Amino acid sequence: MMAVSDALPNINRRSLLIGGGVGVGLFVAWGVWPRSYAPNLTAAKGETVFGAWLKIGLDGHVTVAVAQAEHGQGVYTTLPQILADELGADWRTVAVQPAPLNPLYANAMAADVLFEGVFDALPAPLRSGHAARTALVLTGGSTSVRAFEDDLRDAGAAARVLLCKAAAKRWKVDWQACGTAGGFVIHGTDRIRFGEIAAEAAGGTLPNPLPLRSGEANRLLGQSLPRLDVPSKVDGSANFAGDVRLPDMVFAAIRQGPVGDTKLISVDRAAAGRIRGVLSVATNDNWVAAIGSNWWAANQALAAMRPRFQTRGAIISSSSIDDALTAALDGPGERMAAEGDLSAAFKGARLVTAEYSAGLAVHAAVETMTATAHYADGRLQLWLPTQAPGLARAAAAAVLGLSEDNVVVYPMLIGGSFGANLEHLAAEQAAILAEKLKRPVQLVWSRSEDMMHDRYRPPAAARMSARLGPNGQILGWLAKIAAPTTGRELAGRLMGGDKAARAALALPAVGDAYAVAGAKPIYRIPAYAIDHHPAEIGVPTGHWRSGAHSYTAFFTECFLDELAHVAGTEPLSFRIGMLGGDARLARCLSTAASLGGWEGGIPGSGQGIACHSFRGSHIAVLAEAHIDEGQVPVVDRIVAAVDCGRQINPDVVRQQIEGGLIFGMAAALSGATTFTENVADARTFGDIALPRLADTPDITVEMIRSEADPGGVGELGVPPIAPAIANALQASTGFRMRTLPLTPGEA
Repeated sequence: MMAVSDALPNINRRSLLIGGGVGVGLFVAWGVWPRSYAPNLTAAKGETVFGAWLKIGLDGHVTVAVAQAEHGQGVYTTLPQILADELGADWRTVAVQPAPLNPLYANAMAADVLFEGVFDALPAPLRSGHAARTALVLTGGSTSVRAFEDDLRDAGAAARVLLCKAAAKRWKVDWQACGTAGGFVIHGTDRIRFGEIAAEAAGGTLPNPLPLRSGEANRLLGQSLPRLDVPSKVDGSANFAGDVRLPDMVFAAIRQGPVGDTKLISVDRAAAGRIRGVLSVATNDNWVAAIGSNWWAANQALAAMRPRFQTRGAIISSSSIDDALTAALDGPGERMAAEGDLSAAFKGARLVTAEYSAGLAVHAAVETMTATAHYADGRLQLWLPTQAPGLARAAAAAVLGLSEDNVVVYPMLIGGSFGANLEHLAAEQAAILAEKLKRPVQLVWSRSEDMMHDRYRPPAAARMSARLGPNGQILGWLAKIAAPTTGRELAGRLMGGDKAARAALALPAVGDAYAVAGAKPIYRIPAYAIDHHPAEIGVPTGHWRSGAHSYTAFFTECFLDELAHVAGTEPLSFRIGMLGGDARLARCLSTAASLGGWEGGIPGSGQGIACHSFRGSHIAVLAEAHIDEGQVPVVDRIVAAVDCGRQINPDVVRQQIEGGLIFGMAAALSGATTFTENVADARTFGDIALPRLADTPDITVEMIRSEADPGGVGELGVPPIAPAIANALQASTGFRMRTLPLTPGEA
């Protein structure tokens, strides 16, 4: 047991409720923490609360609390669908609301994915309970369904039992003879609406274990039910952070200095004052903000002021980043995974080698960083798009010197994100401005500001080595990967006030598991090793859709294709032959090849194939591509076969796979930024050549039926698409491109 480092007076269950009590970001011994937490879901007039996840109104409406941010991935539909199915609700009456901050909604699975490996050195009891003890409410890592399916199913089952008991009492029958469907409790010909008996049902006793629904009749699971968030998004009534309007509110735009050790040294305030609508200017060492009666005026003022920043320290450029990666590869690495005797496999053997790299990738969400803040009477309110509301709240409280119980966060719908809204810098800036101005303020980063101060997907470089046996089998495999320690960086930046995080980060580093996630081969290779070579590049990095899998899959699946060519084996057969007993992934490969009319990836075919397994799901992608007359890679067709286990809502799954494929394609062909003198060169969507509708290829997605537990799908399409395209371009041109984004003429 780790020793208690701080005295903790008056710890009780009430103080642990994040929504209405004191924050719990203290690292303490396991024994002093309660193992259960009281719900703090509130009811409107006419509503009855059933635990932490559900409310039922007198009119029969069912409101489900969702502890995950909706940024287009469909959690405002799939998570309520799980509960509604178990409850027996009428989908037409189901609504959704963001869950309040509470340890009950902590997502330990997302914490493991996003801060992978950071807490591994801590004692197991402390590590396993850290997310709940700190109310670490996170959205990320394709974990929403996997993390909350059981909780939501149990909540639906509990409410169904209580409603059946209340109805049975009225009818004087055995409650176990009652059922639910379409928002009614049913017993023979007797029917009663949920709303009529909700109040008397709540608070009843529950059997242990809870009986779950069985059978296929009247089930909502597996149906492509209409998304709950779509109608309001289509008609414009959905509220995003930029739609917030408060009395006496002003608008702010901001300009921050180059990355690195930067300080603001001068601004032309008089120039800002000459722009109609500008009200004031606020500065600190790190940024200048213009405040106006409208955002356009404020943003124009930034340009007029011509802010000057002084940057101390190293000059950061694309060449310096490349040099840092090369130096890291030439230096010592940390062995992150290994199996078999690789030294024996490589001894005296002729090795096949190749080097690959991936550049800084931008998030480029439609919605830029934004936050609305109102500070009054020592209390701060924040409206913002956030995947980590508790962390945003803690950060805003810290910059103003407030206790967390004096900060209220209202999570908003998010206009994309892809991991960007794990960060909370805009919340801190808005809080500072609101306290300074003494009136509500809405801060919106411009597109150029958003792209220049993104927390980019880290760059990476890999040296791949393998030994082939006489029959073409891979006998040994070594992946040496240079990349920043993004997992530790994320933990340090996002959880700086969390003593457990600080304690974990203070322990000796043994590499960063996040930086090489996905590099462990999915194939049966008797001897392999994965080494991480930490690289200091001077540019902040963060979580990006699928994380390191986006480049490790590229390294692995491209190198595997090269090995197949050396072995004189057709790439599909080469892969399937090494999968061993992984029938699910083998079926994905054979299905994609069959649907796509796989010709063997022969020269001139323009076909490439790749596969990947992660987050409990499996995918294979066949791509067809060529180089056009302007020496630009063009993707003509994509065929994907997916096994993600049971599908809660097949349409939402398909949307996420298609979206991930297009997102990954954009990053493979463009979607990156170079650096010049500490400033990102990409400032607009045009600078990263995002694909338009006319550039989108024909896409076929085949969902393979499976009764396995649901796997993640939000990120699944991203990792395999880049290597599939690269392999297709090699088949089309005879030339291997080993750098992301894929650029003709660059190996």
